[in-house]
Amino acid sequence: MDKIKDFINKHQDLSVIAGLLVLFYFIFFHNIGNYPLMDVDETRYVGIAREMFKSGDYLSLFLNGDYFFEKPPLYFWGECLSFGLWGGVINEFTARFPVALYGMLSCFLLYFAGKKIVSRSFGVISALILATSMEFVILAKFAILDIVLAVCTVVSVFCGFMTHFCKEENKKYFWWLFYIFSGLAVMAKGIPGFVIPFGVMFFVSIVSGRFKEIFKPQYFLVGFLLFFLITVPWHLIMLKTHDPMFFNEYIIKHHLQRFINSEDLGRKQPFIFMFLTFLWGVLPWTFSAIAAAWAKLREKFASIKFEKPELHNLIGKIAGLNPFRKFKLEELSNSQKFLLFNWIAFIFVMLFFSVSSTKLITYILPIYPYFAVILGFVWMNYIKNGECEREINISSAIFGGAFIVAGFLAMFAKFVLPPQIYGDFLTVKWFCIILVLLTGSAIFISLYKKNRIGLFLSFVFFMVILSGWGYKLFFDMDYKFGQNDLMQMAKFAKENGYELKTFAFGKRYSVYYYYGGQVEFYTQKNTDVLEEFLSNDNLRVIIRNRDLPEIEQAANIEVVQAGRKYSLIKSGKKL
Repeated sequence: MDKIKDFINKHQDLSVIAGLLVLFYFIFFHNIGNYPLMDVDETRYVGIAREMFKSGDYLSLFLNGDYFFEKPPLYFWGECLSFGLWGGVINEFTARFPVALYGMLSCFLLYFAGKKIVSRSFGVISALILATSMEFVILAKFAILDIVLAVCTVVSVFCGFMTHFCKEENKKYFWWLFYIFSGLAVMAKGIPGFVIPFGVMFFVSIVSGRFKEIFKPQYFLVGFLLFFLITVPWHLIMLKTHDPMFFNEYIIKHHLQRFINSEDLGRKQPFIFMFLTFLWGVLPWTFSAIAAAWAKLREKFASIKFEKPELHNLIGKIAGLNPFRKFKLEELSNSQKFLLFNWIAFIFVMLFFSVSSTKLITYILPIYPYFAVILGFVWMNYIKNGECEREINISSAIFGGAFIVAGFLAMFAKFVLPPQIYGDFLTVKWFCIILVLLTGSAIFISLYKKNRIGLFLSFVFFMVILSGWGYKLFFDMDYKFGQNDLMQMAKFAKENGYELKTFAFGKRYSVYYYYGGQVEFYTQKNTDVLEEFLSNDNLRVIIRNRDLPEIEQAANIEVVQAGRKYSLIKSGKKL
């Protein structure tokens, strides 16, 4: 035992990295191949990557036999590399392996940056906060594009930050890396990959008083040359090969209109949508973040003395709280500068996606690394110095208490849930009960013993267990609401050599992916054409069960398979 302790003390960096690797394995990689791909985005994007890999065409994207011009190709190239790395095997694990790797690398980026600029303990804390933020974990185990944008933009932005902390002779390398990863971010998801890094560094340079430095030729000219070498060739090839379809679909519809007009896409949301998404996305850290924010605001306002009631006096004093008041950057420590830069990045990313007309919950993913750094300072100061102790302890007690109450209430779910829903809930019931009761107990024990590190680790290990073992159970429960039907029917049609259509519901790409070939999605509810479809004896059609009575009246059909939500039909016997 003494030898082990001596080895750890002599090799602290190695020991910390090894410990993080173990945790990150269970958070990001464990079980990722043991549950099917989810509708609709996972099955759609992996299906595109599969067609790219099998066809050998690594430029044009195809979805179900049609051109796909919504996204650039970087994500799909990563998928193909994974398929090749694992011997040409295309399955759930090889599809999710790249995104899990991106998630882990993002966390290690925070660790090494935090260790370099602040301290090793801060690097560990901020990396663990990012690795255990709910939405980040979910999407880092989901084979979709957003994690690629998040990792490319945060690497780009952090390289920009490092120009303020590195030696003068190394600045050019970090600026070049900034442009390289900005280019990769564009190749991951288009316009946001350019706007986020350049927007953040624009405001950082203004606040730091280094705006002119951006335009030094050795940074600016070389950087943009690298940026254009990464982004221009593919776009030019697509314009030359597929113009005007590529221009209209990719540039106009899926980039410009997504930002300024989402009416046609049906994804318009209120301005506050992204902030509300962020609040649940950072669970279980939401309560401590709100508590710390409240403590800091109360501290600031408590410093204002209200001797005079005049409005102009009050406004002047509140204005004095402006965090962007003039100051010399040299007066700040490296920790303070790093915190300031991450606040700028956090605010910019939040505003950028909030102003956009089109909003989806996955879009906000690039904000989480900056939040993890900001909250990392809160937890580091709490653990070391007891800052915001009262507020964080109270918020943690509320969180732990809610868990314990939820655990006991879940024991009586049988008496309040409909039988079928309760049957689905049984998939996760005892896992949830045990996990929330243990977590709540760990929180209260840590609070009772005044163990601040133990309190922090209670949140971490809750997410480690939930991610490593719980997500599979939750997905298994979710599949029961219809996707199981679609996957089984698609596999049945594939194994028996039948052609396959879907009728009168939206495009569910689990049918396309698990069928392994082209599927016709007929989304209209026009029963007049169904008889014509079924004249093909080799065709099988998936319909919704709720449409079955109407379809039986309109056409002579036979149900081949009946699921919970969908049925597979064929032409009935002729009378």
